[in-house]
Amino acid sequence: MDLVLLGAPGAGKGTQGALLAESLGTPKIATGDMLRDAVRQGTPLGVQAKAVMDAGKLVSDDIVLGLVRERLSRGDAKGGAIFDGYPRNVAQARALDGLLEDLGRGIDAVVYLEVDDDAIVRRMSGRRTDPETGVVYHVDHNPPPADVADRVVQRDDDREETVRHRLEVYRENTAPLVEHYREAGVPVHTLDGSRAIDAVQADVLGVLGR
Repeated sequence: MDLVLLGAPGAGKGTQGALLAESLGTPKIATGDMLRDAVRQGTPLGVQAKAVMDAGKLVSDDIVLGLVRERLSRGDAKGGAIFDGYPRNVAQARALDGLLEDLGRGIDAVVYLEVDDDAIVRRMSGRRTDPETGVVYHVDHNPPPADVADRVVQRDDDREETVRHRLEVYRENTAPLVEHYREAGVPVHTLDGSRAIDAVQADVLGVLGR
């Protein structure tokens, strides 16, 4: 199964995608992870991507699509993949559609995790990161223990004004993907992503018939 997870930043795509990958035995493909892996391994595309990032620029859609193509060629992804955070816009979706068509595949379903803006802001602005270990806590749901409380920090990406800006960018660029897939005849399953992680995961598996 080739599946796209959609939802605003902080909606829980990464968490649900990781659980789903474990349940289905299907790899989760996140472009950020692929970029870091390619740069670390020094692949040709990784070298290109590093040069772009070192120059302070955004990695082009062509490079990202190349990374996706490489990832789909690995044995564990030949039967399907879970796309998390990609595609980010309709142009990328069309490019992915073409790539999958070349492989004799196509997007089988889309899971859209719906969470209102204020809930996302609370989720993300409450995060605190331990710079020494990389462990992420939350001031409400998982507060840092006393021995690290003095050193945890709020990342710039998690500040309220940054989160609200990211939500605006999401609505402009990524939200139209829901309609893109519906028009293409792909089943789009809209789920309430504001609930407990296990409840959302049960619903995801349910709509996928698992």
